[in-house]
Amino acid sequence: MNLFLEFENKIRKILEGIDFGHSTAPDFGRVTVEPPRDPAHGDLAANAALVVAKQVGMNPRQLARMIADALARDPAVASAEIAGPGFINVRLSQRFWADQLASMLAAGAGYGRSAIGAGRKVNVEYVSANPTGPMHVGHCRGAVVGDALANLLAFAGYAVTREYVINDAGVQIDVLARSVELRYREALGETIGAIPAGLYPGDYLRPVGEALAAEFGAALKTMPDAERMALLRERSVAAMMGLIREDLHALDVHHDVFFSERTLHDKRDGVSAIDRMIEEMRARGFVYEGRLPPPKGELPEDWEDREQTLFRSTEVGDDMDRPLVKSDGSYTYFAADVAYFKDKHDRGFDRMVYVLGADHGGYVKRLRAVARAIAGDENVLDVLLCQLVRLFRDGEPVKMSKRSGDFVTLREVVDEVGRDAVRFMMLYRKTEAPLDFDFAKVTEQSKDNPVFYVQYAHARTRSVFRQAGEEMPRLDTSDAALAGADLSLLTDRGEIGLIAKMAAFPRLIEQAARADEPHRVAFYLYELATELHQHWSRGKELPELRFINQENARLTLARLAVLRALSSVLAAGLAIVGASAPEEMR
Repeated sequence: MNLFLEFENKIRKILEGIDFGHSTAPDFGRVTVEPPRDPAHGDLAANAALVVAKQVGMNPRQLARMIADALARDPAVASAEIAGPGFINVRLSQRFWADQLASMLAAGAGYGRSAIGAGRKVNVEYVSANPTGPMHVGHCRGAVVGDALANLLAFAGYAVTREYVINDAGVQIDVLARSVELRYREALGETIGAIPAGLYPGDYLRPVGEALAAEFGAALKTMPDAERMALLRERSVAAMMGLIREDLHALDVHHDVFFSERTLHDKRDGVSAIDRMIEEMRARGFVYEGRLPPPKGELPEDWEDREQTLFRSTEVGDDMDRPLVKSDGSYTYFAADVAYFKDKHDRGFDRMVYVLGADHGGYVKRLRAVARAIAGDENVLDVLLCQLVRLFRDGEPVKMSKRSGDFVTLREVVDEVGRDAVRFMMLYRKTEAPLDFDFAKVTEQSKDNPVFYVQYAHARTRSVFRQAGEEMPRLDTSDAALAGADLSLLTDRGEIGLIAKMAAFPRLIEQAARADEPHRVAFYLYELATELHQHWSRGKELPELRFINQENARLTLARLAVLRALSSVLAAGLAIVGASAPEEMR
């Protein structure tokens, strides 16, 4: 239950019950209830009087007083006060927080789940690294952001499909095939010397060449070039996708669909998916034969003033119309992009999310134009751009990888610091901000390491239950017993603060899902862990605040109920992030 939405509805009902003497009902759509900027002002802040007063010709403070008086009669409200020009600050009652905790216990692991998605189909496409080598750390952030977003959307009630598009139709695949061919010849005993410029030099291609040599011997060398290249492309892409799948598995990233770009180009009965897209969009007026003006500034040497097949993307918000066919008759990358978006739309997705690297920023406007042209609405598309990840070790930049030749692989990072640290830290900045990843910082056991701090909070909740079993062996701490605990005994500000922070979880989930911002979950988990650790520290100074009180079994049970709910919320949040919720930490 989203308590903020609950109070928005309560305030709207209060407003609906006031006779404003108008024939036209006021618009209450802008009424919101949010956490106050300063927690000292209360638990909730409402703008209702400010956004409605002008519509009904009343003084905002006068209307605020009417709303506050009505709220004060609600058993869930301890006080409702007016601030400034007409804000309403609400403090909730101890009874309300006890009821909230009871709801959390009843929901268990499902607490915070939302129905806002209403089963709508969402396609989240992420990673989609070129199948030319192992994944590098730059791919890592997009992999985590995309996977965590998919987890978040599923938790919020959407029907999510996780997709990876294999870019297996471009020039880079020919380059890969030629690179593997060199390693194949090397495996046969030839001296190949330095890898020529433009080919892939990484050692990760040696096993591919060796496998080909073991299977075919020298037979590949005598094949016709076209036949040999077709085989090399197929085997090379398959081998690279095997590496990529292993890397993703190490990060616990899994896709439902691996979509081959080549299938958009493949012809059936002489017609490809791109052919069909062009003819359909031509019929709708979005494809035409025309000429493009030369680029502004200096004219490139390869500029051709020629009539060509163009996509009329300026009509739907782009800066220029886009070529669909190259001078040699092959299709442009943009043509494949349009056909791919159309394929997703035809599969029935209500919304498509692309998680791309920061270097794809120039694609966003043209993708939105494609969404308008094909779906009639750019809002069916969202593009998340993940900024760069900079690797450090004790503040010093990390050197390049020996295995890859020119980059640090994702696998090297995961193997050194662990999946949990990588996943949590890749979300501990907004996607549009660069991220500094220090190997030393993410492995230290301190408050400055967010993933340790959050996981330690979960482990602490579990340790208290083990301690209770040792010190109070007759105390029943089952779910049924905790559900029947006397929660009215929870009166300390630290206990109430923990309940209030957990009660914000459903709203957090809904906001993060609507904004496609999974990093909010990581931030929230750190804040919730901080609440627990601070209350724990108070218990060291004040023994009467400790969770276990051997002289008072009823109070102990009530406090254990807080920890049971806290454990569930932390575990749910960590699952969305993709990190584990440990039972203990040493």
